[in-house]
Amino acid sequence: MLRLVCLLLLLAVSPAPTLAHNGDAHPQRTPVPNMATESSGKCVAPPEEMRRNHMEMLKHQRDRTLRSGIRGEPASLNACIECHAGKKTGSVLGKGEFCESCHAYAAVKLDCFECHQPKAGFKAAGVKP
Repeated sequence: MLRLVCLLLLLAVSPAPTLAHNGDAHPQRTPVPNMATESSGKCVAPPEEMRRNHMEMLKHQRDRTLRSGIRGEPASLNACIECHAGKKTGSVLGKGEFCESCHAYAAVKLDCFECHQPKAGFKAAGVKP
């Protein structure tokens, strides 16, 4: 009897539902959020690479900005915000907005905007792009 209960529990937590796909040509183990960019511009890297590596790109650019004063490169936080901010709010934060939606989906703390402005078009005083 105990073996039967264990087998049923094992089947209940089976990974089979996560392997299913919704008609995609390439099934994925874990579904990704449907995040549309309202900008028609081209991103600095393909979506798959950005999902995995955007934080490293931003850290690298942060170091170049702080140590060398290099600003305005394509992988800068401001460039990301300009493309990904929602048209209605002008922000990447808020329910349904680009950054917050993905970070909430992934259960990852979004701490960039504890110091940085999440709105497009914002220029800090005395900072030249």
